[in-house]
Amino acid sequence: MKKILLVLCMFVLTLSLLPGDCLAQDKRAALPRGVWVTVFSANKVLYSKAETLKLISTCKDAGINEIYLQLYQSGNAYYNSSFFGRQKFDAILKSSGFDSVDFLIKEAKNNNIKVFAWINLMSLGQNADAHILKKFGRGVLTRDQYLRPSGRDNPNDSDKYYQREEQLFLEPGDPRVARYLMGVVDEVTGRYPFLSGVHLDYVRYPMTLPFIPGSRFSKFGLTYGFGEENIRLFKKAAGLDPLSGLKSDEDFARWDNWRRDQVTNIVSKITSRVKARHPRMLVSCAVIPAFDRAYHSLSQDWPLWLEKGLVDYVVLMNYTLDNQLAKELSQSALALRQKGKVYFGVGLFLMKGKQAFPEQNRMLDSLQPDGVVFFSYDDITRDVIANLKSAG
Repeated sequence: MKKILLVLCMFVLTLSLLPGDCLAQDKRAALPRGVWVTVFSANKVLYSKAETLKLISTCKDAGINEIYLQLYQSGNAYYNSSFFGRQKFDAILKSSGFDSVDFLIKEAKNNNIKVFAWINLMSLGQNADAHILKKFGRGVLTRDQYLRPSGRDNPNDSDKYYQREEQLFLEPGDPRVARYLMGVVDEVTGRYPFLSGVHLDYVRYPMTLPFIPGSRFSKFGLTYGFGEENIRLFKKAAGLDPLSGLKSDEDFARWDNWRRDQVTNIVSKITSRVKARHPRMLVSCAVIPAFDRAYHSLSQDWPLWLEKGLVDYVVLMNYTLDNQLAKELSQSALALRQKGKVYFGVGLFLMKGKQAFPEQNRMLDSLQPDGVVFFSYDDITRDVIANLKSAG
């Protein structure tokens, strides 16, 4: 027993004698550091073996150990899909001559880099020919309180006062949408079992400006969720018409809670399916950092997802040059970890030619996040890499 105590004392003494910078460096080295790789990357990562290997090399040089690879975007599959519109992947295959997604995952694994399938859920971008629209029709799109489908080709007088996100958005409250998106996730994870997990994006309703704090204030702004099937199901469940039958605070709250539940249910179902089929895979979501705005305006209750363990972690899309705002949003989010983790998303694309990144990187690092993800790969310059190395 005395020998054991002596060994423990010597171990503690050794730790105390290590330079503080070394201990801090060891901690930072273990911190997940990721990068989003978009399908629009000028480097065309998946279109040749050389570009794929260049991504791996850049990540190693920058100390990046996680890749968030966009594989489903605007209703297009950039992977070897049998069901969900593979024209984009066919172009990749023609250029590279092989399944570069599979090649990237294997090369990353050999270099101790994790790869996550980045999947855009509700947004179809401007893709009016998306496979899901051909399959079900435009009835699966969400609509605003004027019954205009999301998008930009249906203006009215309200557009003089409110700015809306111009992308086509699916309706989370339509069961066909939920089944379809689960099918996408099933296929991606089944096709590439060595993925480290899935990363869900656009897990929300469309964004509007100004944003309103709940449906009680609909006359002051735009609000979504009025998809055909979502209205029908809410009427059946609540006995209320969300277009004309909401009269009391309780009615409005019931409608707002309903819409949040539809988004949360999709996250819950996807996570349950992934964990059942691939227990080692992680599920994360890119989220709006201001949780009150996410909650009230976009029906994205990510603090609840962390509280209930519906996701392993969230990545704050904390894209700003305002360091004080970045600090306050990040500190608030860290207090909401609950059963999950909080990563910081850093908008490198805003910081080209500026001194903002070193300052913001130091500030965010001091808050001790669970991980950091940079947007995006195209913005990982030599200066950024040098700063990351100097920061440890």
